[in-house]
Amino acid sequence: MSGGTRPYSFVWLLAAAQLVAWGSLYYAFAVAVVPMEAELGWSKTSLNGALSVGLLSWGLCAPLVGQWIDRHGARAVMIGGAVAGGLLMVAWSQVREIWQFYLIWAAMGASMACLLYEPAFAVVTALYGADYRRAITAITLLGGFASTVLIPVTQLLCDAVGWRHAILTIGLFCIVFVGGIHALLLRPGDGKAPHQPQAVEKTGGPLVLSPVFLGLAVWFTAYGAIFTGLTFQLIPLMSAHDLDSGRIIVVMALIGPMQVFGRIVLLALGRRQTARGTGAFVVVSMLGSVTILLLAPGYFPALVAFALLYGAGNGIMTIVRGTAVPEYLGNARYGATNGALALPINIAKAASPLALAGLWSATGSPRAVILALLACCGVALAGYLTATFMRKS
Repeated sequence: MSGGTRPYSFVWLLAAAQLVAWGSLYYAFAVAVVPMEAELGWSKTSLNGALSVGLLSWGLCAPLVGQWIDRHGARAVMIGGAVAGGLLMVAWSQVREIWQFYLIWAAMGASMACLLYEPAFAVVTALYGADYRRAITAITLLGGFASTVLIPVTQLLCDAVGWRHAILTIGLFCIVFVGGIHALLLRPGDGKAPHQPQAVEKTGGPLVLSPVFLGLAVWFTAYGAIFTGLTFQLIPLMSAHDLDSGRIIVVMALIGPMQVFGRIVLLALGRRQTARGTGAFVVVSMLGSVTILLLAPGYFPALVAFALLYGAGNGIMTIVRGTAVPEYLGNARYGATNGALALPINIAKAASPLALAGLWSATGSPRAVILALLACCGVALAGYLTATFMRKS
């Protein structure tokens, strides 16, 4: 497989940059929160509020970044995202006031929009033609190890030199490694959309007003709410049903490997995979896993089944997000279309943990949280079916 004159090593280098970028700009936060709380006295709610601001900023910036990539290519924004993100981490390492932290994370969201997944997907979709699915799968396969690699590294650095020096070191490494790879690897115009005045459905309307686009937006947005809701509420939900810490750790530890397993299966399938087929599996796996959580929230064997099903579905969903746009809508304006989809998705990701926590507080019932997640699964299914059946053959 090649993208013009690009060997397949091009994809793996992009994937390595994604691994470090996700580990630096996104996952380091999870490790730094605890020592920051201890040193600065800020509450977990206040600290995590900054992450929500970052996710909202990411969503707001994504459409603009996508439009830029369609018109000019991804090289400048991906180099800029790496350099700006690293510099923001340097500023983060010096933060003393909560308002400074929120300001940094508002800007960090813009850097993530320039760097994480969607811009890389735009590049390989433009370069690799019919093989774009394999390229996106490879990027997400290696990128999926970001938390596995960078969270322990960040923790080791925090333990050895403190959280400030750890964040400073990782930020500088992001500038050199991620920025360097993109500067050496990408050419001007990589990821640029074909010269078409405006991508339209066969009905003649703009893509963002088409039922296919709206179906994808509903599907992906509901999924984003499910994903972040479970990320922050799964451990409290299991704890609320008296599951001991050892078994909770086992359940959580199974999710990551199953994500990678799902992506390996798709990489092996190559061109035989489709967003419609893999999307159907994701929708069914989400419905099934949340139903298990509803029916047997404190039963360990059932929770193991939940972790296996949810992990595989979640790993595959990242690939579906990258491949659905060209399959359902064409790739004439891949960057702008994916950016438009990212806006409601990231709003849902930012709001879901807070909304579910508020629901739990208001009702005093963990079951109400699971029912809300199940309702989101139903919404995701409706969006998938709309997009799939309204799609033009």
